[in-house]
Amino acid sequence: MEDVSFKVGAGDRVGLVGRNGAGKTTLTKILAGDGQPASGKVVNNGTLGYLPQDPRTGDLEVLARDRILAARGLDTVVRRLRDAEEKMASDDPAVAEKAMRRWSSADAELHANGGYAAESEAARIAASLGIEDRLLAQPLRTLSGGQRRRVELARILFSDAEVLLLDEPTNHLDADSIVWLREWLRSFSGGLVVISHDVGLLDAVVNKVLHLDANRATIDTYNMGWTRYLTQRETDEKRRRRERMNAENKAKTLTDQANKMRAKATKAQAAQSMLKRAEKLMAGIEEERQSDRVARIAFPAPAPCGKTPLAASDLSKAYGSLEIFTGVDLAVDKGSRVVILGLNGAGKTTLLRILAGVDRPDTGQVDPGHGLKVGYYAQEHETLDVSRTVLENMHTSAPQLTDTEARSVLGSFLFSGDDAHKPAGVLSGGEKTRLALAILVVSAANVLLLDEPTNNLDPASREEVLAAIRSYAGAIVLVTHDEGAVHALEPDRVLILPDGTEDLWTADYAELVSLA
Repeated sequence: MEDVSFKVGAGDRVGLVGRNGAGKTTLTKILAGDGQPASGKVVNNGTLGYLPQDPRTGDLEVLARDRILAARGLDTVVRRLRDAEEKMASDDPAVAEKAMRRWSSADAELHANGGYAAESEAARIAASLGIEDRLLAQPLRTLSGGQRRRVELARILFSDAEVLLLDEPTNHLDADSIVWLREWLRSFSGGLVVISHDVGLLDAVVNKVLHLDANRATIDTYNMGWTRYLTQRETDEKRRRRERMNAENKAKTLTDQANKMRAKATKAQAAQSMLKRAEKLMAGIEEERQSDRVARIAFPAPAPCGKTPLAASDLSKAYGSLEIFTGVDLAVDKGSRVVILGLNGAGKTTLLRILAGVDRPDTGQVDPGHGLKVGYYAQEHETLDVSRTVLENMHTSAPQLTDTEARSVLGSFLFSGDDAHKPAGVLSGGEKTRLALAILVVSAANVLLLDEPTNNLDPASREEVLAAIRSYAGAIVLVTHDEGAVHALEPDRVLILPDGTEDLWTADYAELVSLA
């Protein structure tokens, strides 16, 4: 972008849109103060709440409830109350009396900061985002990536921030939570900038659109809702094409006439004047928007394998006293297609990590069959080394590739030129998704374990992933909230967690996908 200016005021609910890699995430980082622009400045006159695509927290021992309450500084007060309540039951009168005084002090401070109503409000927001009471009482380290992200979203909505910057806020939310979030954002009276590929969210919430056009290095501002924006943007593109065609025709006529006149010395000055007019005509015309490039995705031809390349028996997993699932059996036959369903927190991601060999089960075992080659796509992109470059990640996963071959694959995933030398840690969520998919393409895997593979993708890139799923000849085990991904998979079996019930796929299960 160059020379871009815009303003977000109270009541502005802005949809920041553009293709993957256009710079949406980079722009929100700059707005949030997590990055610096090459020139220009950001002026912020209100408190800010920022949800990055990949939120990280410092202390993973903090309870989820305390993480949310910390947004208003209530976490330490609540901990003091709970500690005092325990010590008030002491048999030592001196200890009990001191605890009573500490409890009274903490209670007064809690009331001064919104009291128990604020704590109740935080619990309501958490419940509306699918965070169960039992999860609120757990340390963050025991939560899945999706659960931690929902905690961060709840924290920001609870924060009373006057400006919200939300990067893909519906990732990891079930259907009911998405509906609730839409209504919450529609009623938000502050300023909002949201990046989302959820068309339903954009249509329901935004009243202003900023289109980041990487081809023209600018932002187009539309003071209107999503549906009108789509119509207006197409109208603008038609106008640009028409104006450019007219200008090109006039410029060509002037240039042709000037070339005829230049041969005569008496008309050379007039010819030069015509050429300048032609240049001025073209300089004043907005560049026509180029068609957005889309990554070309095709999963690999699977390596030869036996009848059942991957099997697991009697798997269980718990975090402390919290049991996630138990007694799970699964046999993944050659070319089979399995979808895993379950409510958020049922252990879907945990099971995929165990099948991929990333985590170990508490009981049971995973049995690799003859010729097994696993390709694992992690929803939080944990398989990428964020300290290494895009090209280095590719070479680590596929050392057999020459530099030219690796660059060729990366080019088809829109990583060209110097993009190959970017550290993976600076990539947007969509770019990380493309890199992780590129690594799958060169893996020769015969069993793909896919955890939310369509998250963070623009519509065109999502369609490429769905087409790759349809055409892949190997076995796939899929976890997703995307009904389109399940339709593309055409599963033959379903595994329901946490009970570990396995069944043949029927259309009745399709209704559970967006809810799970």
